[in-house]
Amino acid sequence: MLVAEKEQRKHEKERVLNECYPPLKLSSLSAQELQDLCKDLHSKIDVVDEARYDMEVKVVRNEKEIEALSHKIIELKGVKRPSLKRVKKTADDRLGAYTDSAKLKKADFKANLKTVKKEDDKREEVTDWRKNVEAMSGMEGRKKLFNSGQ
Repeated sequence: MLVAEKEQRKHEKERVLNECYPPLKLSSLSAQELQDLCKDLHSKIDVVDEARYDMEVKVVRNEKEIEALSHKIIELKGVKRPSLKRVKKTADDRLGAYTDSAKLKKADFKANLKTVKKEDDKREEVTDWRKNVEAMSGMEGRKKLFNSGQ
């Protein structure tokens, strides 16, 4: 049915075009007559293009005017926003909103943390640096360094 309907539309379109614009008989025309016909067709095309352009400009102008008027209407109406109230909630209330309140007793965030023992840093005893310099001076100090390195 759709195919038959499409063909019917096609035949109707061809019939209307043949009635309004009969096909051109170009075989019996001379070169000068063909040129005159082409000039005539070009002038008709120019007239139609001008009319199309004018209509297009009018449509664009009307669309812009419609958009401006609708924008003014929105501005005059204004956007009504409901007044919001502040609601203070505790951490337990927030968690209760996400889970069942029967399952949730009290939020204990520290329950699953690991315990860490603090290690005391090994600190060297502070001695007088002058004694250390005197002990390391000379050949005996270098000998001590050599022995301690091995």
